[in-house]
Formats: sequence, C-alpha cells, structure tokens
Amino acid sequence: MIEIEILDAIDPSEFGDAWRDLESRSDGSFFQSWAWVGCLAAERFPDAVLVRAQDRGVSVALGLCNRRRRRGRCDLLLNESGDPAYDAVFVEHNGFLIEQDRPEWLAADCLRALLRPSGRTPWPRRRLILSGIPDSYIAAARGGPSRVAVRATQPAPFVDLRALRQTGREYLAALSTNTRYQLARSRRRYGELGPLALHRAGSVAEALAFLGHLSDLHQRYWTGRGEAGAFASPVFRQFHRALIERAFPGGGIDLLRISAGAHVLGYLYNFHHRHTAYAYQSGFDYSLAGAQLKPGLTSHHLAIERYLQQGLDRYDFLAGASRYKQSLATGSTTLHWLDIAPDAYFRPWHRLVHAVRNGSRLAPLPASDASPP
Repeated sequence: MIEIEILDAIDPSEFGDAWRDLESRSDGSFFQSWAWVGCLAAERFPDAVLVRAQDRGVSVALGLCNRRRRRGRCDLLLNESGDPAYDAVFVEHNGFLIEQDRPEWLAADCLRALLRPSGRTPWPRRRLILSGIPDSYIAAARGGPSRVAVRATQPAPFVDLRALRQTGREYLAALSTNTRYQLARSRRRYGELGPLALHRAGSVAEALAFLGHLSDLHQRYWTGRGEAGAFASPVFRQFHRALIERAFPGGGIDLLRISAGAHVLGYLYNFHHRHTAYAYQSGFDYSLAGAQLKPGLTSHHLAIERYLQQGLDRYDFLAGASRYKQSLATGSTTLHWLDIAPDAYFRPWHRLVHAVRNGSRLAPLPASDASPP
C-alpha cells in the first residue's frame, strides 16, 4: 500500500518535523539526519524537490533534492545543491531516509519516481545525481529502465569497534606490526613532553573555538603545500559553524583536542550518530612531526580507544584511500558517485559530452581526506 509522490517547489524547512520523526524510525547515517540535511537548507536547496513514500499516510521514505536547470536539461541532486561552493562539504553515506525493515525495492521505486517526466522537468533530459552512496544503490538504479554512469568509486575504511568488544580483542592487536610500532614510538616520544590527553569541547562556544584552531592548523599545512585548503571557502566555514550550533547540543558533534602536556598535537572534528563516530576533518601541528612523531596517527588512536571504551560500534574514516586510514582501519566498505538518466540522455553525442565532463574525472576526495597525519 506504499504510495510515492514528488513534491515540487517546496520550502525544505517545512519538513523538518516529518524528517526527524522518520529519522527516529530509521537507521540512517549522520549525513541523512536532519542536522546535516536541514543545515542551511534554504541556501543549499533553492529549488527543492522532495520524494516521499507513505504507507497508510505515514512517511516511510524521504529524499530531498535540489533541481538544477541548464540548457534545457534538468539535474536532480540527492542531498546536494549543484553549487560547488555548498557541495564542497561532501555528503557521504548518502541515500534516501528509509524506515527500518522496509524492503530493498523501496529505494529503487523512489529513484524511478524521481526520474519520471513531469511538467517542470522535461523527459528525457532529466538526470539524477547521487554522491557517496552504498553498493545497494547501484543494484537499485540498474533495476530500472535508466542507464547508470559511475563517476567515481572510493573505499571507506572503518574500525569495527563492536567486533573488537565482542571478541575481547585489543585494538592494537588488529593492526599491522609496522603500525603498532609507529604508534608506540610516537606515543612514547610525545609522552616525553607530558601526559597524552584527549579533551572534548564541552560547549558550543568551546567547540567553535576548537574549530577555529583546527582550521588554522589545516590551512597552514595545505597552503604550505600550495593548496587552498578546505577552510579557504567562506561557505564551508559558514556551513560548519551552523552545523555545530545545530548538532552539538544534542551530542551529534565531537570537537576533540589532543595534547601532550602543554603541547597541542591537533584537533579532530567528528560526527557522532547512532553508535558511529565519523572522522570528518582534522588539523595537526607538524612543527615537531617527523619520522618518530605522528600527530595524526596518535590523535586518531586516542579517539578510537575513547570511542571503544564508550561503547560505540564503529569509527568511520569516510571515503578515501589515504595510507593512514588503511593503516588504522580494520575493515572497509565502498561508496559510489553515480549519474542516472534515461537511455536517450546518453545518445552518442550526449554520451561523448557526458564522458568528457564527468566520466573521465573522478569525484574530488571528500573533506575527510584533506589532512593526512
């Protein structure tokens, strides 16, 4: 009895209550929470489209898109704006917000509903853009009449804290001999400066102050390498200040300061949602770093041990194949960046243009990959 409808020209803020209600009945990621999706929603979704599936009048699936029109074509972007400035915040573990225990075909039906022709979105010049989605969406997308173009695929390493706790295995025992050696040496050398400590910001004001210090360290590293750095964008900074103000009071944000005595190694900016910590961004002091001092590895190690003690299930490094993620992770999943459109969209000429513009270029690495330890 599930009915799926598309709501055009909506005000996203009007659906906050419905979204949070469904969120309480789902097991979505932080990037599917209203804290993230609803942050600066008016700016990020100026031409919003909502897909809603209802069972006897109760919402069981929701998806918020922005519509982008260009030269007679229309793109629908799930949980993105199509504006590079706003999309630089990088959505990952993306998808429709779906009630627990609903059948797998519901996501496929929501995809097909978004691709159907409508008065405001011409057919066949409609494309659905999905970023940072799991494997299941590839099967869902390919089950319909449309064609799927994979723009990028990235590993998403993680530490399975739940498995470590269930087996009674120590975290370090799950790592390679070389990684254990580097961690032990780095902790020993930092310990010479004073006791290692991890401190979580205790208020919104302190969290924003930590973010400022993190961004300074982050920018110092990347500008020193001739790169702009994530925090060079005022939109990026605006989004995350707003996100902290929205999500920190409810425990959705962890800003962590790692220090050895009076020396600050760096800061971690993590999301905390449904027993998962997402390692989103970081900034480290490399002034003492070298072959023996590893501020990033040491900081993540302390955070992982803390979350393990707190009973979390997963420490998610998000997308990217950075060496430090592979060294510290105990498992990995895969995220994809897809374009879905009817076959006519990919006519020979359109296919060539699409390949030149998208297919030959991987999606940029997420912001979580921006500060290697």
